[in-house]
Amino acid sequence: MILRAATLMAVLASPAVAQTDPASAAMDAVRILEESAQALGEAKGGRERVKALTEIVRGYESGLAALRDGLRGAALKEAQLTEDLRVREAEISQLLGVLQSMARAPAPATLLHPSGPTGTARAGMLLADVTPGLKAKADALRADLEEVQALRLLQEEAEEKLEEGLTGAQQARTALSKAVADRTDLPRRFVENPVQTAVLIAATETLAGFASGLSEIAENEAPGSLPDISHRRGSLPLPVQGQVLRRAGEADAAGVRRPGILIATGAQAVVTTPTAATVRYAGPLLNYGLVTILEPQAETLFVFAGLDAVFGQIGQVLPAGDPVGLMGGTLQTDVSLSGEGAGNARPETLYIEVREHNQPVDPSEWFRTDKG
Repeated sequence: MILRAATLMAVLASPAVAQTDPASAAMDAVRILEESAQALGEAKGGRERVKALTEIVRGYESGLAALRDGLRGAALKEAQLTEDLRVREAEISQLLGVLQSMARAPAPATLLHPSGPTGTARAGMLLADVTPGLKAKADALRADLEEVQALRLLQEEAEEKLEEGLTGAQQARTALSKAVADRTDLPRRFVENPVQTAVLIAATETLAGFASGLSEIAENEAPGSLPDISHRRGSLPLPVQGQVLRRAGEADAAGVRRPGILIATGAQAVVTTPTAATVRYAGPLLNYGLVTILEPQAETLFVFAGLDAVFGQIGQVLPAGDPVGLMGGTLQTDVSLSGEGAGNARPETLYIEVREHNQPVDPSEWFRTDKG
């Protein structure tokens, strides 16, 4: 596999494709995946393991998404070049015929003209004018053919490289889940009262109602231990890599409007806390699936809904960038040319809602939603 990867890199680095954006993107993606694999092998135990594994998972996410985009672009580029060559088939055949005729003709026949020296000179001048044009067309044709071959090689190698990346990503996620479960060094602001939690969930009919009752499930809560992060409004990173599908107040397909935003993410993407925060709740809630509710400062809640797995325990204080869960979905190796369907790199959605003093506010007031 090392030899084949080296061959792929060498071909993609050739002059014919060095300036091809899809191929360059794929090369960068391969590099990211290889660096992530190396980092996974070097990840050590201890306090920093969770942080390191979170970054590794994010690296795999970026690499796999970039590789899919590069391969999609490569397939489209190959199709474009192939169609262009097909359209130019007659012109190419004529060009090849002329070049072959010139190659077969004996030297005297190409140098002498029936009208004598003057005709020979004129023919030579015409040939001198035509030859550069023929050579330019031949060079362009050769470059196109070399690019098609390189793009095909790229796609042939892609499935194995994607499978390696997906395997590495799954191993990193498994290691991350175990590291989170084994961690015991996080501070706690309060202890959960499981009975009160069960009562609150049973009596809850809306997210607002549940959020308003969160204080009831806390015991021995340390007062005044939350910092003020108001100065960071509008600058917090999104908790997951993805794109904004729907903004606050926009209607969905059923005409329902929600105060939060919807983020399209990759399958099994890691969700992290954008700032240090207390876990107010982590578990199933209503029809939102698995939900994590964080409290970054007093009277402010970040609600992340639609996860497939949640990390952290109620009452724990998580540092910025700590994982709070994973998205669902199945990692796949196929690449859709349209960017939709089975090969879509972002088939999952995360709902984000922000509440201040138990009232919803537009999450874009807190998060950099233009970076999705």
